[in-house]
Amino acid sequence: MVTEKFNNRYRILSARLASWDYSRNAIYFVTICTKNREHHFGRINNSKMELSETGLIAEKYWIEIPQHFPFVQLDAFIIMPDHVHGIIIIDKSIDPPDLGGSIVETPKLGGSIVETPKLGVSTMNINKWQSGTLGVIINQYKRICTINARLIEPGFSWQSRFYDIIIRDERSFSKIKQYIHNNPLKWKDSPSNRVNR
Repeated sequence: MVTEKFNNRYRILSARLASWDYSRNAIYFVTICTKNREHHFGRINNSKMELSETGLIAEKYWIEIPQHFPFVQLDAFIIMPDHVHGIIIIDKSIDPPDLGGSIVETPKLGGSIVETPKLGVSTMNINKWQSGTLGVIINQYKRICTINARLIEPGFSWQSRFYDIIIRDERSFSKIKQYIHNNPLKWKDSPSNRVNR
């Protein structure tokens, strides 16, 4: 990842596409990893994912995203031992309810967006967040998962960022869906993929 200096310290530049408005209607392939790629969500057994209690939390709140963001549809997703892959479709063809400016009220997701670096969610200035963006959706998902996962595993945390690909055509959409579905089949028991929980 590219870095640059700010106040004589290196910082990681955003992985987001600078020219893209992440609140616009589009299909996004998202990957979210646990901190240090720790295997909090379960294990692969016979090429199938077996979710741990923390993995069930990650699955539950992923499925609930459209309840809190009515302009979001979900497609294929998979919870893996140390990461989540999923397709998020932002479709604002119907006017969404007023979400209160740059603060998104999501009671079941733990209230308004706040600065929560210890939870492994974004540390960006809240004034830069616009309601209805992909970043807000993922930030809130990570936040509620962290709060509930730490009731089981106090050390649970996410990497501070997430990765996304903007899906621009049907061929890419099909390939990514297939990749998601086949992810457990490709899991190898290498040192970096061994269960450490």
